Amino acid sequence: MLGPFRYAELQVTSNYSFLRSGSHPKELVGQAADLGLTAIGITDRCTLAGVVQAHVAARHVNARGGSIKLLIGSRIDTRDGLSLLLYPTDLPAYSRLTRLLTLGNSRAPKGQCHLFRDDLAQHADGLIAIALPPRDVGDPGFPHKLQFLSDVYRRRCHLAGSVSARGDDAQRLAAIEMLARQHRTPMVATNDVHYHAPDRRALQDVVTAIRLGRTVDTLGFHRFANAERHLKSPDEMARLFRQHPAAIARTLEIADACTFDLDQPKYVYPGECEDGLTPQEKLERLTWKGAEWRYLGQVPDEVRDQIRKEFALIRERDYASYFLTVHDIVQYARSNNILCQGRGSAANSAVCYCLGVTAVDPSRHKLLFARFLSSNRNEPPDIDVDFEHERREEVIQWIYGKYGRERAGLAATVIAYRSRSAIRDVGKALGLSADTLGTLADTVWGMGVGGIDEKHVREAGLDPQDRRLALALRLSSTLIDFPRHLSQHVGGFVFTADRLDALVPIQNAAMKDRTVVEWNKDDLDSLRILKVDVLALGMLTCIRKGLDLIRALYGETFDLATIPKEEAAVYDMLCKADSLGVFQVESRAQMSMLPRLRPRNFYDLVIEVAIVRPGPIQGDMVHPYLRRRDGIEKPDYVKPELEEALKRTLGVPLFQEQAMQIAIIAAKFTEAEADGLRKAMATFRHNGTIHNYRQRFIEGMVANDYPRDFAERCFKQIEGFGEYGFPESHAASFALLVYASSWIKHFFPDVFACALLNSQPMGFYAPGQIVRDAREHGIAVLPPDINISHWDNTLEPLPPAAALKKDARRLGTGKSLPPLYALRLGFRQIEGARQEEMEELVRQRGAGYRDVADLWRRGRVSRKQIEVLARADAFGSLDLSRRDVLWAARSLRDDRLPLLDGGAIADLEPKVALPAALLGEQVVDDYVSLRLSLRKHPLALLRPRLDTGSVMLASGLATAPLDRSISVCGLVLVRQRPGTASGVVFATLEDETGIANIVIWPHVFEKHRRIVMTSRLLLVKGRLQREKEVIHLVADRLQDLSGWLDDLSDIDETLDPAPRDKRSQRSPLPPRNRFHHPRDLVVWTRADAVRHGEPEPSDIQRAREAEAARPYGAVRRIGARSRDFH
Repeated sequence: MLGPFRYAELQVTSNYSFLRSGSHPKELVGQAADLGLTAIGITDRCTLAGVVQAHVAARHVNARGGSIKLLIGSRIDTRDGLSLLLYPTDLPAYSRLTRLLTLGNSRAPKGQCHLFRDDLAQHADGLIAIALPPRDVGDPGFPHKLQFLSDVYRRRCHLAGSVSARGDDAQRLAAIEMLARQHRTPMVATNDVHYHAPDRRALQDVVTAIRLGRTVDTLGFHRFANAERHLKSPDEMARLFRQHPAAIARTLEIADACTFDLDQPKYVYPGECEDGLTPQEKLERLTWKGAEWRYLGQVPDEVRDQIRKEFALIRERDYASYFLTVHDIVQYARSNNILCQGRGSAANSAVCYCLGVTAVDPSRHKLLFARFLSSNRNEPPDIDVDFEHERREEVIQWIYGKYGRERAGLAATVIAYRSRSAIRDVGKALGLSADTLGTLADTVWGMGVGGIDEKHVREAGLDPQDRRLALALRLSSTLIDFPRHLSQHVGGFVFTADRLDALVPIQNAAMKDRTVVEWNKDDLDSLRILKVDVLALGMLTCIRKGLDLIRALYGETFDLATIPKEEAAVYDMLCKADSLGVFQVESRAQMSMLPRLRPRNFYDLVIEVAIVRPGPIQGDMVHPYLRRRDGIEKPDYVKPELEEALKRTLGVPLFQEQAMQIAIIAAKFTEAEADGLRKAMATFRHNGTIHNYRQRFIEGMVANDYPRDFAERCFKQIEGFGEYGFPESHAASFALLVYASSWIKHFFPDVFACALLNSQPMGFYAPGQIVRDAREHGIAVLPPDINISHWDNTLEPLPPAAALKKDARRLGTGKSLPPLYALRLGFRQIEGARQEEMEELVRQRGAGYRDVADLWRRGRVSRKQIEVLARADAFGSLDLSRRDVLWAARSLRDDRLPLLDGGAIADLEPKVALPAALLGEQVVDDYVSLRLSLRKHPLALLRPRLDTGSVMLASGLATAPLDRSISVCGLVLVRQRPGTASGVVFATLEDETGIANIVIWPHVFEKHRRIVMTSRLLLVKGRLQREKEVIHLVADRLQDLSGWLDDLSDIDETLDPAPRDKRSQRSPLPPRNRFHHPRDLVVWTRADAVRHGEPEPSDIQRAREAEAARPYGAVRRIGARSRDFH
């Protein structure tokens, strides 16, 4: 046989078979092209999840002068023992394959596919089958299986032969050849490829061990015997099959027979027409009707012109049905009182505004429609609509009901390995100890995608040169970005006119009544498949609940459109950075920016939302804008033609639309080139291509008589958008919610706090911080109580003697509102409370419960839930302590006697005088149950141990001198290390008086890395910086005092003598419960500490005695596990 040889590899497993392969699809395709293969077939197990990535990679290879054909296929393993590869020869056969996979997925839990041999027979037309023999080809059952496949697929059935390099290959191939002749299934050569290059063999063993839950050392026959499962060149495959050259030739015959590729399916969006109207006619009718509504019958001429321009483009691209679908979804939500709002680039569209999809008038805000849709954009529009996060499921199920699960499904998202998960799984597979893995994982900041630095390994006390540890570090770095499994997209819906499963396989989601297609948003975009983003937004829930409370309690009716606009008092509040809980401007960075930018109108809020983003920061846009806003320097437009595009942002391009306008006006880009620039700016967290436009942009501006240094400065600013910058339309949509939430917070702080707590989990802050902020705004906060509380937090009037005075801030419209209400914590704030039992408790409450037994009998509350309520100290109205209730609960049983149900039988349990709990123990128990305390802050109890002469209260930083070293101490609430901050870490500490913002420079962070990343109670010494209302402490030295929190339960301080349900204000507490939201309070038992490698306390006996003395549970200590950002 003479060379050069040609060969197509037909059995290739990528890492989209999930922990069965050591290579990405693009690596396999690229290597196949480099080796000179004619074709490569991706055959992942019962899935097509990776084929689009392979398709894109093949397209890229061929566009750059290479030559590789991609075959789309799948490996099928049936429940009754058949294993085969299936390749569609044409488009109808491909649809049969996707429907076959969907059928198997529909029968199985998420991630599994249950198929049987009869299913194969029903979907066989047009599919080429390659049967996979068992390792022992002498298996007596295999000939019967092979004959079945031969009967089903006839001349399209083949038998795979591969070389395993185990010493018996010649004998095995001969046996396969004989079977192939006997059953008329010609042998075809494959290499059963699992990785693209030999050096991935070690990673292959590791992912196998991870999948099987074993260590590599115990894999046995589950691991490949050698490193031969990589792609091989045609010459090498011809050498291995030199006795069976026809098997090599048949790979080319199969490749030639498979004419299908992923560019062939023609995606058709479902038509939306009725009453004899075409979709375009219906869209135009609805839009003009909406325009009359939006503009009160006086539609401006420029708006009419813009609508007609958009109609022409929508007609040209045949997108009318897409707009109608979004309109229908929004109309359904609004008709069911579900708050929603469109955002993103769709807010540039006058049609979307008139349809009621978006709330930003593009004519008023001079938005750029080309940012949303243009004739030069060869990609579909993208409309994002936010819905209340608690009610979005109603919208999703309505969509399924209207379109059917056969025509609608959610997009997938790929859950991939990051640094922490990679080192944990790889290390476990290599047999590293649990404490070693915990130590390694703790060296990673945040999510982490860059692997683990050897220097940090040494700092943790480990030796990175240790052979096995070094291997774990290397392999975990390679494993990063490998897919772990498919999950569902946050809300991207795909719709089709015909069967969706004829285009892509559909599988069950983990959530009930959800189905998901196997491709993610990038795959869908690559194939130009339209999706509608039905997203969840917690702030919409909060605003809706807030407006409902205002109507119920204050008699005022508002909606998003009728909230009074441009209230000066609202902007005054924001200028003081009083924005905890306010949408989008509640973060540390936004709070620092508010006093500097000092917003005074809506457009200022648009800028505020957009300016604190990586794009403007990296592009050096923030400081020039602030200097010009403060009058320190004047705007420089160079030429008048740029003034219109940049005037509102004082000559600094803060939005993507402005970058496009600069390119068109100053650099003379065509619309197509400007759209290419837009796409390059939109490559957030991907390999950007914006540098490809540098020369064209700069030289274009120079040729148009702009100074070169100005052109270079403009491009540098635009480059920053590659790190994520907002389009103006998106910022404007968000700014509407910034103002609405600010307005509620300012005029109705009681309502805002209550609605915010009832919308958790959401936002930046945990319940403890929300409660603290509410009390700082004059709100009395009351504890949960079995005779008063409901599931949700509620507002209740204060008795006249305790009523607060009227708040001057609430005289907004010239009339005084009633006094603020008190905030009563609901049962939802209690850790472990079950909603069903708590709601039954409320229904049966009547005039109130007399005692614990009465609650058990009438309220039908289980003993376990009574204990949960006891730990929340929710029996204050009965004057019962935690210990009292826990003691009484011991006599209760959940196997009730019917005779006693509903009876008014007195509790004859003798009274027992129990010792009162120490204040410290009460505070710890509050944290355990509520994630906050209304008694004392931990720092108030620990303050005597601090050097009060040098450790300052957080409230004192506003007036502290700037010329001397200052120390503060507090619970760590937030640690943040933005990618735009050049390694600077920002931390937020909380003491009994408020919060302190800490800046930790990189050299200080590296010196105290472990303390910064793990401490719960932190003492910081540094220098104070103050600019207007912005206060920072720049750290010089850090000390971890987390061990002090262990002793809180032992601190003895007399409780306030006032009755326990008096509505007096008590200090709030911060967050962290490691079993719930990451912002919540951490409550550790002593066993937790040991398990996490922390040393035992010096006085172990004292700790054990304290534990034994408690009426329940283990000794607990508290600390705030911070919310970490990167």
